[in-house]
Amino acid sequence: MVTKNQINLIRQIKRKRNRREKKLFIVEGKKSIDEFLSSNYKLHEIYSTHPNEFNLDSIVNISSSELSKLSSLKKPNKHIAVFHHKDQVLQKQNFYLVFDRINDPGNLGTIIRTCHWFGVDQIICSVDSVDCYNSKVVQSSMGSLSKVNVVYTDLIKFIKTTNKKIIGTSLNSKSISDYSFQNFDGIIVFGSESNGISQEIKKEINDYISIPKTASNSTAESLNLSISVAIFLSKIKGI
Repeated sequence: MVTKNQINLIRQIKRKRNRREKKLFIVEGKKSIDEFLSSNYKLHEIYSTHPNEFNLDSIVNISSSELSKLSSLKKPNKHIAVFHHKDQVLQKQNFYLVFDRINDPGNLGTIIRTCHWFGVDQIICSVDSVDCYNSKVVQSSMGSLSKVNVVYTDLIKFIKTTNKKIIGTSLNSKSISDYSFQNFDGIIVFGSESNGISQEIKKEINDYISIPKTASNSTAESLNLSISVAIFLSKIKGI
């Protein structure tokens, strides 16, 4: 059965500071846990009310009441796992998706899942963006975090060393339909949900692209960030 020390560890790594210090994070649900087990993430431990659902020997039994206290879900699953962080090394690519100060964990998780769907295996975030090991990010990525490299870095330094064209996303600029993404070799920068792209990054941008409204009577102020990413990726991939 699960011990007090194990319970305390799970509680501790719900906090960002402790996750970084211990280099551990939480994954909930059979499907997501299986995704991480099949990746190059190293398992620390699995706690389960139904251990026989895993083809593993070292599953820790936990009661439903204990699991519900530890779970971040409104309707707790039968399984909760702890994995080790992975070193996120920047990989050279033809094009890069860059996120400046993204702060909504649900958005980041959905973006990671969207990238996985479109075959994009890396995104780059500013160091002050939300932690990709935040439980809401992990949960909303539906296991896709195990397949997408999330790199946190100084965006100015990164942009200046890549020698690529920098495109910023904006509400009022050239329409995405007027831009050719054939053999696209550049960087697309997405700003934060509330404040957009920071002034420092704007100085480095070569061109801006927007996703225009198609309904003239639409009163919507903007698109959700993750939806914008999906539209851009569909254009880049030629769908």
